[in-house]
Amino acid sequence: MMLFSSSSALSLPSDFPKFPSPSSYRHGNSRYNVRCSVSAGKTNLELQNAVAATATATAAAATATSDPLSRFPKLPALAAYLCDAADDFIDKYLDKPPKPSVDPRVVLAGNFARVGETPPTECPRIEGALPACLNGVYIRNGPNPLFPPRGAHHLYDGDGMLHALRIRDGSVTLCSRFVHTDKLSQEAVAGRPLFAKVFSGFYGVAGVARGVLAVARGALGIVDNAYASGLANTSILFFESKFLALGESGMPYAFQIASDGDIINTGRHDFDGRLTLGMTAHPKIDPATGELFAFRYAFPPPFLNLFRVSPNGEKHPDVPVRSMRQRPAFIHDFAVTGAYTVVPDTQIVVDPMRMVAGDGSPIFCDAAKVPRLGVVPRYANDDSDMRWFDVPGLNFVHAVNAWDEKGGDEVVLVVANALPVDYVLEENHLLRFAVEMVRMNIKTGAVSRKCLSSNRCLELGVVNPRYLTKKNRYAYMSIGAPFPKACGVAKLDFSKADGDHDGAELVECVVASRVFGDNCFGGEVSFVPRGEMGEDEDDGYVVALVHDERADLSKLLVMDAKSPTLETVAAVELPTRVPYGFHGLFVSD
Repeated sequence: MMLFSSSSALSLPSDFPKFPSPSSYRHGNSRYNVRCSVSAGKTNLELQNAVAATATATAAAATATSDPLSRFPKLPALAAYLCDAADDFIDKYLDKPPKPSVDPRVVLAGNFARVGETPPTECPRIEGALPACLNGVYIRNGPNPLFPPRGAHHLYDGDGMLHALRIRDGSVTLCSRFVHTDKLSQEAVAGRPLFAKVFSGFYGVAGVARGVLAVARGALGIVDNAYASGLANTSILFFESKFLALGESGMPYAFQIASDGDIINTGRHDFDGRLTLGMTAHPKIDPATGELFAFRYAFPPPFLNLFRVSPNGEKHPDVPVRSMRQRPAFIHDFAVTGAYTVVPDTQIVVDPMRMVAGDGSPIFCDAAKVPRLGVVPRYANDDSDMRWFDVPGLNFVHAVNAWDEKGGDEVVLVVANALPVDYVLEENHLLRFAVEMVRMNIKTGAVSRKCLSSNRCLELGVVNPRYLTKKNRYAYMSIGAPFPKACGVAKLDFSKADGDHDGAELVECVVASRVFGDNCFGGEVSFVPRGEMGEDEDDGYVVALVHDERADLSKLLVMDAKSPTLETVAAVELPTRVPYGFHGLFVSD
């Protein structure tokens, strides 16, 4: 067994939960699944201690006879100490000074700063009246490092933290909890970071050294590397009556919302053992069939695999996309229509050899590559019927929606095109986005594109979830301030783009907007339908988490989606600061 060295533990802020002493943690290198069955009434401290204790007991029982160093009681602590020392050496002597885009003093400044957990706490004040259709829970996922970053730190590298707002009959309760991934569970009890960061830890010689160190720690039984890359910090899925925290670098992690609003982690979710290598953070649910469509990408060929899950939770076999023959693209999102699946092959690519041979990141922009869109029947068993369309300069991070037209001969896709794509990973604040409608004719191969707004700072588009995979009229997009912060929301009407418009490349589709106010910023919004299926598509509310940087106060805003000004009908003052994050989800009672 391997004993962690307590001398290497990092100190946590006073508002962070306390974990068991690292010297009490032993575990080997066999795989285990940390699960939490703590009751909803547990306090923050009790819940965290219980999770760490569960990890300790489970791992120790699973590896009592498998640790290669178990016969030598003093060697485990020595091996852990040497690995920690090597980690410190890499940080101090091999890493170059971080660029502003990965400098933690910049990345984690202001309302991006780390926060501790918040047990269920009633919100102190509500302005206006909360609509009855908001009875339910709004949850937002985002990055929140458990430990102070060592060296470079990318925003995308933070541990997943869920912020849940339980709304019931006009009262609101906030709860914030970490997602108990395998990575976080191991690091929490060890008292220090143990795993290299995907977006900021693999650069040049230092990245190679970290890769070697990761292998050594796993071989010595210091860590379990099986699912160590997963952060579950990006989005949330509600499927088969389960909440799942998602992040494309790893597996989904399940959780529950207790009656008092607490977030209860229940462990890694693998669809009864049929999912082994993670999945996208942006799966799609067809509201007509209840099916879930998703993908995963990895470096060994085939680089991309599509799959679907039946409404009862049965995962179908992967469909490998072998026609993607070049270096794997960094694919964050995709789209699904009633008949097809649409995947991007962007200029953002992954090549580990670039890190080994030079001094760069394995994730970079290939300026010579022509972006493509791949369209394949969504129930295909292979990619033999996949059609690739060249779309020069089209690199989207997030899709808004897609649907079929002309009897299935034409696929329509709405996305936010990143301009320039070079800034997607390193200079987010310089990014601009053009909302584009792309039409692809399956029979002729023709492609047409139309820009839907003169505003070049619209991203993170959402639609009424009842209209996913089919033609819809409205979308609600965040206004960059610049990104990753948003200063407001804009409503687009796609029907304004119908017709030829005399070949115009730009058709203004923005029909309403709202700015959050001076020094007030948020991120992605969510749409909550007001009534049943017979209501208008835009009959509902737009909800957003917003932070007033001057007052250091976080709020939940509720806006009337039908209003020509997206009028605010309610504002809920939150009891603690909620940092800026990524994607959210509303689930009604």
